[in-house]
Amino acid sequence: MSNLKIGDQAVGFDLPGVDGKRHALADYADKEAVVVIFTCNHCPYAQAWEDRLIQIQADYGPKGVQLIAINANDAVKYPADSFPMMKERAAAKGFNFPYLHDESQMVARAYGATRTPEVFVFDRKRALCYQGTVDDNYEDPAAVKKPYLRQALDAVLAGRAAPIAETAPVGCTIKWK
Repeated sequence: MSNLKIGDQAVGFDLPGVDGKRHALADYADKEAVVVIFTCNHCPYAQAWEDRLIQIQADYGPKGVQLIAINANDAVKYPADSFPMMKERAAAKGFNFPYLHDESQMVARAYGATRTPEVFVFDRKRALCYQGTVDDNYEDPAAVKKPYLRQALDAVLAGRAAPIAETAPVGCTIKWK
């Protein structure tokens, strides 16, 4: 389970991105909401949700929402999750959000992330509003009945609590060093 509880403040970070720049949580201070997603390249669950995350950023970016993907996997054990491979994956998929490398795994540990993907939604004041999975069907986007992340973002943007604040993250375990 997450180290962060609903209502807790986001943990700051400053990590290298596949775009050649460093990204800090503070860089997004102007955003209405920030979604931190722990993910990776090789996990089939993470891959299954990538297109939906790209669409969520496209749909919610104009409303002041910023998705930030972070890969904390051990690239020695899982070479597909190395920084060079992250750059390739982001380019091939056309990621429209930063994809950051948490090589030390300190950010993932601070958040208490356990899975890829695992989503943390923070409001304007950077309080945790939702933590868990993207939606209720990684296999088939057309069969989704509970779009948890979208519901949480709609609520946050309207100044309300997420209708469901926590779900169990579904995915591969983070590959710790």
